[in-house]
Amino acid sequence: MKEKIIIVGAGLCGTLLAVRMAQRGFEVVLYEKRADMRDKLLDSGRSINLALSARGLKALGIAGLKETVLDECIPMKGRMIHPLGSDAFLSPYSGRADDYINSVSRPGLNIFLLEEADKFDNVTVSFESKVVDVNLQTAEINFLKNGQTHTDKGSVVIGTDGVGSAVRRSMMSKTPQLLFNYSQDFLRHGYKELSILPGENASWKIHKEALHIWPRGHFMIIALPNLDGSFTLTMFHPYEGEVGFNNLNDEKNLRACFEKYYPSLLPYIPHYINEYAENPVGNLGTIKCYPWQAFGKALIMGDASHAIVPFYGQGMNSSLEDVRIFDELLDKHGTDWTTLFEAFQDSRKANTDAIADLAIDNFYEMRDHVDDQNFIRKRKIEMQLEQKFPDYYSKYSLVTFKPALPYEQAMIQGRAQDQLLLKMCSRDDFDQIPLEDYLKELMKLSGS
Repeated sequence: MKEKIIIVGAGLCGTLLAVRMAQRGFEVVLYEKRADMRDKLLDSGRSINLALSARGLKALGIAGLKETVLDECIPMKGRMIHPLGSDAFLSPYSGRADDYINSVSRPGLNIFLLEEADKFDNVTVSFESKVVDVNLQTAEINFLKNGQTHTDKGSVVIGTDGVGSAVRRSMMSKTPQLLFNYSQDFLRHGYKELSILPGENASWKIHKEALHIWPRGHFMIIALPNLDGSFTLTMFHPYEGEVGFNNLNDEKNLRACFEKYYPSLLPYIPHYINEYAENPVGNLGTIKCYPWQAFGKALIMGDASHAIVPFYGQGMNSSLEDVRIFDELLDKHGTDWTTLFEAFQDSRKANTDAIADLAIDNFYEMRDHVDDQNFIRKRKIEMQLEQKFPDYYSKYSLVTFKPALPYEQAMIQGRAQDQLLLKMCSRDDFDQIPLEDYLKELMKLSGS
């Protein structure tokens, strides 16, 4: 009889893990503190659509789910930049036509994965079951359901229960034994969601196949398309100052802000005043911790171990990639859980730290630099290089379109490339330099 795996948290990471472990024949019990979202879509305060790219798709592929998910996505070929006072322009993500990211519904994907998990007789999902404590040495959990405390025991417990992880909290309580390190770092910015409603016959009122950005220095709005013709808008603003959420607390200040900074957006959002009042402000933070495993009996992955800000579009992708890496290591180590868990954390820790740092970098790039002259020049050269030399990948492409390349390597290589290209693009004759000379200088970085 196969061993029993208890998974805490039925979000995207937990449900994909449950499906993959069920495919391998394990007995899987999945606990979720919220109600079944198929019965009632709950307002979790999280974005309703996300950017799915190659790493997440590769993870879905190991469970045979990639093509079905892609059918419910909208391709986004690049960033549509909306500068203040000038015309919008498209900045492609890559010079290769097949490299693009996909807008996917978070609840839609979550519901799909839950439906897949339900197809297996060896999976049990328990909703409205709040795990409050984990015995890390025996893989036993205590959870509240219907006002009563219950227990369950598995061979191992895997926490995929997000930023407020109960499994991680149990690890933190054993800090003297585990030497557990934990840090959280919040931006002085928050986010709030608005929307562009569908046009006639569920049409899209602005360019469909793009991630739209209204960059305004230290703040911005972005938009992702939805299948029903709408767009989900996300305001990323500071808490303080003229445009801060704490100042936009009355209609007069809010109108003044949008009329001054987002005039080109206003025709598409006549309902923004009411929406702004109804929707909460969310926090943006990074969580890092170590170790991710305890006594060969408990493990954390996904946001429970490495929550990041959303500005590289890799939060979901890195969590789904956790499942793929875990699955590959399971082939290598089998159910020697201690060895497997240690190999997993050692494989992932430096890479998830890297994407967390890159996500912060991209926050400043998206709000400050996407309409900067040297940045635009650099993107132009990168596009030309990728079109003419398909083996060349920009930093963004290394992270987003090369799923076999670990995040840490992509960060190191990409940052070096950026530094060199920005230096070369600061020259007045940047567009007179042959592409072969750009490539020659870039190849020196890797010793090629």
